[in-house]
Amino acid sequence: MTRIARLMLTGGLISGVFAAVGLMAGQGSAQRGGKAPELAYQLTEGQNLNAFVRDGAVAAHLLLRNGTDPRILVAFPAGNSGVGLWFEPLAAPATWTLDQAPRPQTLRDAKGRPLYGIQTTASIAAPRLAFKQAVLTNVRFLRDYQAIGRFPAEVAVGAPQVSGSTIVWQRDRLDGAAGYRLEITVLEGQATADGIAADANGRIRLRIVAASGEAPLHGIPLDELLNANAANDPGARNALRFLSYREKFNAGSWRFNTYFGRDTLMSLRLLMPALRGPAIEAGLGSVLARLGSPGDVAHEEGIGEFAVVEHRKDGSGGDGATLDYGMVDDDYMLAPVAMPYLLGDRAAARRFLARSIPSAARPGSSETAGAGLVRNLRFVVEQARRFADVPTAANLVAIHDGRLTGEWRDSEEGLGRGKYAYDVNAVLVPAALDAGAKLLSSGLLDPYVKPVDRASLMRAGAMAVTWRAKAPDLFRVSLPAAQAAPMIRDYAQSLGVPADPAITALGSRPLVYHALSLDAKGRPVPIINSDEGFALLFGDPDPDDLDTYVAALARPFPAGLMTDVGLLVANPALAPREVQARFTPAAYHGAVVWSWQQALFAAGLARQLARTDLPPSTRRTLTEAQGALWRAIQATRATQSSELWSWAFDGGKYRVVPFGAGKQDVDESNAAQLWSTVYLAVQPPGSPATSAPRARRR
Repeated sequence: MTRIARLMLTGGLISGVFAAVGLMAGQGSAQRGGKAPELAYQLTEGQNLNAFVRDGAVAAHLLLRNGTDPRILVAFPAGNSGVGLWFEPLAAPATWTLDQAPRPQTLRDAKGRPLYGIQTTASIAAPRLAFKQAVLTNVRFLRDYQAIGRFPAEVAVGAPQVSGSTIVWQRDRLDGAAGYRLEITVLEGQATADGIAADANGRIRLRIVAASGEAPLHGIPLDELLNANAANDPGARNALRFLSYREKFNAGSWRFNTYFGRDTLMSLRLLMPALRGPAIEAGLGSVLARLGSPGDVAHEEGIGEFAVVEHRKDGSGGDGATLDYGMVDDDYMLAPVAMPYLLGDRAAARRFLARSIPSAARPGSSETAGAGLVRNLRFVVEQARRFADVPTAANLVAIHDGRLTGEWRDSEEGLGRGKYAYDVNAVLVPAALDAGAKLLSSGLLDPYVKPVDRASLMRAGAMAVTWRAKAPDLFRVSLPAAQAAPMIRDYAQSLGVPADPAITALGSRPLVYHALSLDAKGRPVPIINSDEGFALLFGDPDPDDLDTYVAALARPFPAGLMTDVGLLVANPALAPREVQARFTPAAYHGAVVWSWQQALFAAGLARQLARTDLPPSTRRTLTEAQGALWRAIQATRATQSSELWSWAFDGGKYRVVPFGAGKQDVDESNAAQLWSTVYLAVQPPGSPATSAPRARRR
């Protein structure tokens, strides 16, 4: 990370002795007088059985892993904390059954300090579950153990305590604050210190209690979250509710159960027609609270025990949150996302902009939302100045030196090892400049603009014109059909997918698209990609560009990105073999489908079709792409709230393969992903919400 900011959090001490209070085994929720939890739902995705519950101070995600590598994992939004128990591989696949849905449970230690968690009962048909590793700490360390098999030695938990049929792992946080507990009671089977053996019937049945002492978040009530425009989609509503808190929107569970700036902003923009004012302002406020000193947007926060470990490394001590500013795309999203809300209701905008927001980046200080937004605009103008003055590739906004990541494709290979991202430079920077110019001209920001900054900020509109005119062409790639067709055919053969539909769709026209990125020398990285959706949502391309670039995405894969199971985010058919090997259907940002990228494309197409200046031929191109996209979206509704998915081709068609289900997959998808809930607002053409007037925000 390029810069760290710290937010001091509170924490208490807790002993290693726990006493259950409130919700006991087999009882209903004491907190709610026996009523059902305010939110509880389940879903199975690939090998993962997921159950979510939120009720008062408790919010938890239980994951039971099926197959030959079983595990039990419970993630808590509070402190981005969690507990996990991994078992040794099984000789044959086994499947968990959730016998009792998770119920909220509050535990207290001997000193009366609370732990918030769940109790549930589950069973599995396996001869023996041998303990491999228990990890009780921050989710970022659980994530590391799941992905690479490592975590910091100092957060290791000791041997479990075994008392009769009950096995307990527990530990305080490193700084002595409230810690973590995982308790397994064997209801069927035999418990030992190193595993659990099945009864004669071949089954193991367990009561699971998991809890965390991190400070709870405060969920946004449903009547403050969604308005009447929101789609009646129970899966997306459930996921959004689980991830939405007054303090922040969490990016995804279980792996990203905390604040991410980009995820928050893109989700707000796409969800905005379906969100109520308090929810929009909670999201914008969380971003403004975490702005760095120059005005850049924080990418991710590190909290809880992760922060404790980081501070011990640098010798500063404490448990203040760390803020990572290593990404560049989110810096240019704040103004374009805030603008439609602020310009939509001037009275609400003035109240929000005048609100004092405590700073997470500078503990003990605060500033108005308006002042924070102006600081961000000042940062945007300063970063955009060089290219506006001399529009060459070297003056584009680059990802930070020493990194391979810098925008939403934030895996090591996501940008194809490029330095200058298409979405950042061709779309987001000019969109931020344009939004800044409109907000300044509205007068809403007048109370917050210092006289010394006014002249500089007023250049934003002219700078946006230069960026929009010059930056996209630097990423333009054109390949004659005679050269592209054999490359497409060879790549299709390597994947075992048909090439003829793709080549037929291309015809004799050159294959023209915007490269994923430019390398350090300004050369295009030749990967067809889905980031054109940003241009459709945040820009107003001319008709010729719409015809060209929408068609490039909408062609059948592998000439374009379209498949029966969704719009892929990357197609390396035109890249060298060694690059293709890094963009497979098992790569996190490879030839896979990301739910929110489909929503981005859908929302962008709808926005362009609302224009009145397009010729019939362009409208036809957009409408055909829209139809193909929505057919794919509706064919995969069951996976819509997931983070991403992969695919297989057999029986003459594509089928969904949950990401993480394959042995070659680099990681697994989140079952609840913030920006995958955006279909609550992004709805098919002709649906009531797409033609309904926008509801009042308050």
